[in-house]
Amino acid sequence: MSQQYALEVINVSKSFPGVKALQSVNLKVRKGSIHALMGENGAGKSTLMKILYGIYKKDKGQILLNKKPYRATNTIEAIREGISMIPQEISPVPNLDIASNIFLGQEYTTGKILPLLDKKKIYSKTRELLEALHINLNPKLMMHEVSIANAQLIAIATAVSYNTNLVIMDEPTSALTEQEVEHLFQIIRDLKEKRNISIIYISHKIDEIFSICDEVSVLRDGSFVGSDDIKNIDKQRLISMMVGRSMKDFFHKETTSIGNVLLSVRNFSLTSKFKNISFDLKRGEILGIAGLMGAGRTELMESIFGYSPADTGETYIKGNHISIRSPSDAINQGLGFVTEDRKLTGIFQDLSITDNMIMPDIQHYIKIGLLNKKIIKENCQKQKVSLKIKTPSLQQLIKNLSGGNQQKVLISRWLLIEPDILILDEPTRGIDVGAKAEIHRLIGKLAKSGKAIIMVSSEMPEILSISDRILVMHEGTLSGELLRKDATQEKILKLATGETI
Repeated sequence: MSQQYALEVINVSKSFPGVKALQSVNLKVRKGSIHALMGENGAGKSTLMKILYGIYKKDKGQILLNKKPYRATNTIEAIREGISMIPQEISPVPNLDIASNIFLGQEYTTGKILPLLDKKKIYSKTRELLEALHINLNPKLMMHEVSIANAQLIAIATAVSYNTNLVIMDEPTSALTEQEVEHLFQIIRDLKEKRNISIIYISHKIDEIFSICDEVSVLRDGSFVGSDDIKNIDKQRLISMMVGRSMKDFFHKETTSIGNVLLSVRNFSLTSKFKNISFDLKRGEILGIAGLMGAGRTELMESIFGYSPADTGETYIKGNHISIRSPSDAINQGLGFVTEDRKLTGIFQDLSITDNMIMPDIQHYIKIGLLNKKIIKENCQKQKVSLKIKTPSLQQLIKNLSGGNQQKVLISRWLLIEPDILILDEPTRGIDVGAKAEIHRLIGKLAKSGKAIIMVSSEMPEILSISDRILVMHEGTLSGELLRKDATQEKILKLATGETI
């Protein structure tokens, strides 16, 4: 590996009103290396990356790119200087094809007097680029037809098309299957080995760091903790650096008393999504839902909650037949739902933390046509303290919070209405190890208090460690059920791929 540095961040600081986001942070990334940047949500990773990408301006410090001073003031300047960034939530233009997305803003034209788009050359260049990266996709395929995994690969191809020297990847595997992750990793290794591109890799999946990265740097509470070669560090030390304490157990399981059946789903079917799903959920139980992407897990949860009502099937709560045809019906029946994609279907980005918390039950706080701000403040403050939400003010816009803290706000939203049944779809996706442990403890506490929990998760350790019982889905059907004491990763994977055990 090269001993030359592609990037040097020297004593960089950045403050926002009421928040010291970065304090004298240092980072050195070698040329042709994959460098992990680790830290809990709110540690300052995103702030530092946005400074590098020209979105924020640093207050103090120095940045060197290939030994030369670097001070991009916008993303276009950053790209021109050779830095590209692939965010966690990719936003392609869905009504354009792959080629047009890759060369958006850098189109080839023909004709001097009246320049016209040279589609032939754009398709040709796209085909060359995709082939060089071993991405087997048709450049004319529309982006709305592209899977999440392939959208990630297209984002990488776009970065390479800019002749980039440094690529920032933020949680690139958060929504990918194991096979898709391995394909992505091979492309990342090719960028490093064949093109000498440096990569800053941000992920909360610690096993990935040891699989793909050469070096690791850690931030904590806006400060630089340290860097090391990945060969010189183990998982426990890395976690200690991130959270400032030893954490021997990622997934804590509360001992709970399982009660009577609270929810019964019978013969649920929704055309092309799932069919003939039946199960029971008991009071105090954490019911895990496992399966590969596309198995129908999220669609089933959305159907139970009334987002997309089932074509056929029945729902019973406490033995009573009920009809849920909308989310408001579900809320009235004592259900809450933390959705899979917090940015798309969870938070209201341009509203405050307080507004996000009270949104499902805002009518509860209206007295004589006015909001009872005193009760709202008291209730939201209790949730802030209870869930350890890091924010200087509840009036802060939720989009300014880290992913982990946004997730806590979404959970607190439902806790305020005290549901009997809480559906959690990927509750710890994109969340750091410390916040993850806190949410696991919260889930256990809720179950212990008598709530019934359904938890969809793609993380095998989470499913195995938190669930009392596990249902496995395969291609829209219920392929098996495992008790906690009998469940193993091998059994779950067999059921998830349609095999019998």
